[in-house]
Amino acid sequence: MRKVSALQHFASGLFGLVGHVVRFMLLGVRSSTALKAENLFLRKQLALYVERKTKPRRASDVTRLTLAFLSRLFAWRTALTIVKPETLIGWHRTGFRLFWRWKSRPRGRPRLPADLRALIVEMARSNPTWGEERIAAELLLKLAIRVSPRTVNRYLPDDWGSGEGLSSQRWMTFVRNHAQAILACDFFLTVTTAFRALYVFVVMEVGSRRIAHFNVTAHPTAAWTLQQFREVLTGEERHRFLIHDRDSIYAAEVDSALTSTGLCVLKTPFRAPKANAYCERLIGTIRRECLDFLIPLTEKHLRSILKEWVTHYNQGRPHSSLGPGIPDAPASMPAVQPSGHLIPGNHRVVARPILGGLHHEYRLEKVAA
Repeated sequence: MRKVSALQHFASGLFGLVGHVVRFMLLGVRSSTALKAENLFLRKQLALYVERKTKPRRASDVTRLTLAFLSRLFAWRTALTIVKPETLIGWHRTGFRLFWRWKSRPRGRPRLPADLRALIVEMARSNPTWGEERIAAELLLKLAIRVSPRTVNRYLPDDWGSGEGLSSQRWMTFVRNHAQAILACDFFLTVTTAFRALYVFVVMEVGSRRIAHFNVTAHPTAAWTLQQFREVLTGEERHRFLIHDRDSIYAAEVDSALTSTGLCVLKTPFRAPKANAYCERLIGTIRRECLDFLIPLTEKHLRSILKEWVTHYNQGRPHSSLGPGIPDAPASMPAVQPSGHLIPGNHRVVARPILGGLHHEYRLEKVAA
């Protein structure tokens, strides 16, 4: 509907402009005396409206274009009455801008469709090691879209590099590719009711989000930390990498002992907690869902609190990053197919409190016939 109205407006303006041109050509065959007399005759009549200060109606685009063109043929300032001289000059400049915009219109091949341009940008950002030739080949072979590499290069983002200087993949890409074989560990501090500082050590499996081990101590040492790793690395798991920060607690003998077990120790950069983001998120979850609501009395009390919460975290708490899913779902959990908004027949919902009712775990239980 908008296109039809725009075409109608353009057609009416074009016909009006042609009418003005025809009138101007007809005036050219008239005598000079007749034109001067007609000009004076019209001025006298226009003066009556000017004296009464009658406001004219808004000028159309065709009228503005005609007045701007005719103003180049005579001294127009004394004849202008409907608008100020600055307004007429503005119409003249607008006409020039439209003319040069038309002269500078893009020529050659049309632009790629918007969805294809967005796809090229997404492919470039998601694959920093790819060049324009690789993206063009991917489009041709996988999506049957033929685009030349030179055209692909036109639509790449400004902050994108050629990828030739990258010698390795990004850190997050590495973590995603090897998540099932990565362990991440860290310490965090908590305080008892007697204002005693206790250190909690946690080790998690990045791929499954399962807490593999935790322990509490008031005086962490390198020997104590190495013993915690020995309890985790039983040799049955296929762990290949361990991420930890550059704290002095991870002494050289700790890393050498871990390396001898076949692990590759990855130290995070200085002041870069995002490099150990999964473990940092785990510590934040422990605080938000447990320790922000329960104040431990002693070291033993803190260990018992965390033991119950870690069991809930591994076996009962859904994780959105898993689909959602549960890291270590118990074998006794029945496989129930989704049934819309209805509770399955012959079943009831049973809730089990965790940490005295701070959290609850829900499950379906068959109702006895």
